[in-house]
Amino acid sequence: MKLTSLAGFSCWCPIYIALILFSLPVRTHAFPSAFNLQQYVSGTVMDESGLPLPGVNIVIKDRGAGTMSDENGKYTIAVQDTDILIFSFVGFKTEEIPVKGQTSINVQLEEDVTTLNEVTVNAGYYTVRERERTGNISRVTSEELELQPVVNPLQALQGRMPGVSITQNSNIPGASGTIRIRGRNSLRSEGNLPLYIIDGVPVNSSPITSSGGLLSISEGIYPLNTLNLSNIESIEVLKDADATAIYGSRGANGVILITTKKGREGKTDFNLGMYSGAGRISKKLKLLNTPQYLEMRREAFINSGETPTESNAPDLLLWDPDRHTDWQEELLGHTAFITDIQASVSGGNAQTSFLFGGGYHREDMVFPGDFGYQKITGNFNLNHTSANQKFQTTLSVNYGIDNHKSFNDGLFIQKAILLPPHAPSLYHADGTLNWENGTWTNPLSYLKKSQEVDTDNLVTNAVLSYQLAKGLTVKSNLGYTNLHSEELTKNPKSSNNPASESENSSQHRTTKRQSWIVEPQLTYTTTIGNGKLEALIGTTFQKSMTHVRSITGQGYAEESLIGNLAAVDEQNVLFQEDTEYAYTAIFGRIGYQWKRKYFLNLTGRRDGSSRFGPNNRFSNFGAIGGAWIFSEELFIKKKIPFLSFGKFRGSYGTTGSDQIADYGYYDTYRPTRGTGGLYPTGLANPDYSWEVNKKLEFAGELGFFNDRLMFTASWYRNRSSNQLVGYALPAITGFTSIQANLPATVENTGWELELFSRLFQTDDFTWNTSLNISFPKNTLVAFPDIDNSSYANTYKVGASLNSVLLYQSLGVNPETGLYEVADTNTDGRYDFEDRTVVKDLGQKYFGGVQNTIRYKNLSLDFFMEFVGQDGRNTLALFRPPGRNMENQLPGVLNRWTQPGDQAYMQQYSITSTANMAYERAAGSDMAISDASFLRLKTISLSYRIPSVYTEKIGLNDCKIYLHGQNLWTITRYKGPDPQSAPAGSLSYLPPLRTITAGVQLHF
Repeated sequence: MKLTSLAGFSCWCPIYIALILFSLPVRTHAFPSAFNLQQYVSGTVMDESGLPLPGVNIVIKDRGAGTMSDENGKYTIAVQDTDILIFSFVGFKTEEIPVKGQTSINVQLEEDVTTLNEVTVNAGYYTVRERERTGNISRVTSEELELQPVVNPLQALQGRMPGVSITQNSNIPGASGTIRIRGRNSLRSEGNLPLYIIDGVPVNSSPITSSGGLLSISEGIYPLNTLNLSNIESIEVLKDADATAIYGSRGANGVILITTKKGREGKTDFNLGMYSGAGRISKKLKLLNTPQYLEMRREAFINSGETPTESNAPDLLLWDPDRHTDWQEELLGHTAFITDIQASVSGGNAQTSFLFGGGYHREDMVFPGDFGYQKITGNFNLNHTSANQKFQTTLSVNYGIDNHKSFNDGLFIQKAILLPPHAPSLYHADGTLNWENGTWTNPLSYLKKSQEVDTDNLVTNAVLSYQLAKGLTVKSNLGYTNLHSEELTKNPKSSNNPASESENSSQHRTTKRQSWIVEPQLTYTTTIGNGKLEALIGTTFQKSMTHVRSITGQGYAEESLIGNLAAVDEQNVLFQEDTEYAYTAIFGRIGYQWKRKYFLNLTGRRDGSSRFGPNNRFSNFGAIGGAWIFSEELFIKKKIPFLSFGKFRGSYGTTGSDQIADYGYYDTYRPTRGTGGLYPTGLANPDYSWEVNKKLEFAGELGFFNDRLMFTASWYRNRSSNQLVGYALPAITGFTSIQANLPATVENTGWELELFSRLFQTDDFTWNTSLNISFPKNTLVAFPDIDNSSYANTYKVGASLNSVLLYQSLGVNPETGLYEVADTNTDGRYDFEDRTVVKDLGQKYFGGVQNTIRYKNLSLDFFMEFVGQDGRNTLALFRPPGRNMENQLPGVLNRWTQPGDQAYMQQYSITSTANMAYERAAGSDMAISDASFLRLKTISLSYRIPSVYTEKIGLNDCKIYLHGQNLWTITRYKGPDPQSAPAGSLSYLPPLRTITAGVQLHF
């Protein structure tokens, strides 16, 4: 299914609006009694800070007559002595005041934090109300995260935020994913990581590299796996300059703020949550059966004029032609069981509150054998306020340990798909592995090469604050992180064919990351005229230490000793690196709002990073943001009464990036193995400087019918220049690259649209729907002299960084039966000069639709994710049919067999000429096709047991639920998973279709 429009949704919009209008209350009017004397009441309406509130509705109860406060919050209204005045304003609690002979009534309205537009969002160094923010900040809450049976927070965010693209290519538990906030800014893939901050503490988000095996296919291990998903209160993503510039050089790729749950005042509560379920891969490929496979292989030999032998075709001469095994079911079709238990205790009084929690999560894998992922987490939070309310302190500790148990073969999934359907049985009758006289590699042998990774991770934060005077507060943010990962890979001799010579060996990899941060800050808040001023100034001192070491051990006498380096014959240090990173900054913010209608936000930061040479170590970044809530203007209130909220906002500013290796401006050396010498590994370049990202945004927000229908549209343009890259060098220099700046400019533009509607809202029945969709565009707008650089064959000016350069396919030649591509320059050769077709494999659009339906105590939630994109099709995923002992899709049956045939697939062949023709076609536009999809990402059915029953057994609340994940996907893509289609590999595990059932108890 190709998603090209929202017509299906838009056609219902008139009906939705009609229903909303129909459900609005009808106001009736009563005429005053002739015997009641009329008088006038006047006054001023203010907020809690004493600022006047313009546009407040003042209505006489049961009569409907009314007026509105003016620009200065003042009003005058004709009343009777027995009347009651109702003061109402969006974002504030409604007040009712009897007249009782009064001629002057001044009112101070209290803010209503439960109102949709009065949600407070975390902006990093400060908080801001949703309706008043000038920057672009997306937010999801714990309710959207905690029921999902996933390991890391990234998986839970897929499709839920506009402008935030999350791709999970391999669905191995704990494997790293890719997140892009408003596109790709850097030419280097590792230069596009966002900044992660947990409770005010920056965390290194780069994946933990694996020495090989299954985890290496997914780019490593996600370092935040040990974070307890049920302990997350909210996740905010900062996108534009106004929101990110205060983070300076670390905000170019966006900022992800993770806020954990805090203790609250009240009696001691105990919460317990449990769920359990099972998952299986959501899609298996339909492949050739045994007769079809044998026909393909025999025809390939005939077309090539070759004779099958026992050495080049044991599948044709030695294996049982009557066997058939569904290897995907055999090797990838097992059930992965999931168990999750979470518990927390919280309570306290007005001065001190606490929260203590812990959790356990276990998730199996779909492969045969004892493989899986498990983690144990613990978290603690303590809040204290002095009796005079001047001193406050908060302590948060998050600790987790996890274990990945897999195997040392990253291509196992691909091999399970490609195995011939009549391949030999896995075991002999006595239970030993069957090697079929050395004619194949038993796939279970890969599983005997175990890979185990143990990680423990600590993130702790303390905030101390003291009010020096009214509106003036000094505080300090203190943070510490410590991550320690140990990987052990065992390669026993028994995992190899007994006929071959091998020995027991092991690989060991250690990763340690430590960091501390200290951020003293001073904040000031005051009232100036009809406005409110907020000021912030602070400094940052941060230091990070990283240690990585890789060792091999060979020659263990017994398999039981593998892993004990004291028992090896030979031990080699393959790699060891110790680095330090120092960072300092001074930052500030000035925010001013006037009459709650006009908002100005100025942020700035001066950064210093040890990753640059002394001449370029410091740089400045800043932004300006503004907003106008035009719905607060009196003429709007009078002319458009159904418009409950309207705001225009915009921002412009600069952020930067220092995501490069440490010590890049030095000449670097490494020790030679065993001789005590040194050899150079890097050339010095003290002159390279910061990448700069200039961000521009305009947005509008509208609310209708008392915010029952909300719409937001944002347009952005980000330009990243002065690109930091490893500039490629000729091999004659002895070095592969040197760190440098390139005069390339990358531009990301796009639209982000959000729609929220409360379709129905009664005491017994509610139905809320939200939709978000993003239309991103990435372009390399400038790269002077690119044709003479090492990037000439990778990127093209005017095209996306996600593009690939391809041959133009001419299909199958009817006479030769082989694929052909265009020799564009007619020089008789096929090289990059002939790759003239540019295909963008980036997302054309992406988003999601959330529906929440509640009837009394029964709730139904379902979320659908959609993506529009192109990807590498099966021509690029598979190798030439018939050439190797590999199975194929049934589509290869439509092949060329004789001159004059018009076929999609070239002739079966084992020749190098046919192989070269196929490889060219796999590098042509023929290998790219539509990979758009619509996926039912989550669906949950829950029931809250009525309190009349729970109170009898001592429960405050009890909810039971059934949850489904990845239940179905609609797509035209023929590969395993359309989400991983742009990457193009058979080694990625498709997402699991998972069903879980759980209960949440509150004592």
